[in-house]
Amino acid sequence: MALTPDTAESFAREVDENLRRDRARDAAKRYGGLIAGAVVLFLAAVGGYLYWQNHQAKKSETATEELVGVLDDVAAGKSAAATPRFDSLRGSDSAGVRATAGFSRAALALQQGDRKRASAIFTELAADQGLAKPYRDLALLRGTALDFDTIGPDAVIARLEPLAQPGQSFYGSAGELVGMALIAKGQRNAAAQLFARIAGEPTAPETLRSRAVQVAGTLGVDASAALPISNVAADQ
Repeated sequence: MALTPDTAESFAREVDENLRRDRARDAAKRYGGLIAGAVVLFLAAVGGYLYWQNHQAKKSETATEELVGVLDDVAAGKSAAATPRFDSLRGSDSAGVRATAGFSRAALALQQGDRKRASAIFTELAADQGLAKPYRDLALLRGTALDFDTIGPDAVIARLEPLAQPGQSFYGSAGELVGMALIAKGQRNAAAQLFARIAGEPTAPETLRSRAVQVAGTLGVDASAALPISNVAADQ
């Protein structure tokens, strides 16, 4: 007996559904183990990542608490006991803890008269790519200021010229050191122009700007117009 069009269509759909079920069952038998294994691995990876995050957070919290304790000891005059603890914290996974411990340790070294040690710490901080740029720039600036009399003006300029540009966080301070290096090289006009620019930099501290005006004036450039009127009147 011939099938009507509707019956034929229903029969075709049933055959198609049965075929899909058979294929799905075969695929499950063939790949079910692999899929289950992939799911287990994925869940393990997610769990491991969450555990690692929690572990890192706890380590950072512990390191921060330790750092606060060391700073309290320094404030209480226990600098000798703080030194090895700062050195330990300089290896922290937390960039903030590492930087603070490094700068604090360098300050202690200077307090103890160990300029070589302080300079080495600043060099390490400046080269630590795990730290934010402002930390690295500040370390480079402080280290260069500390080494100014021993490394020569060319080295000072090479180190700090990238920072002695408008828009840089430490433009005024870096520019001042570069200007002094230019004077040491006998390049008085270039130094005067640099100090005049620093005097006109609104983001630089006013004390630094006033000093820049004075240095520029000794080099033959009047930069007093760059200062606020109140400052000029005070200087007079």
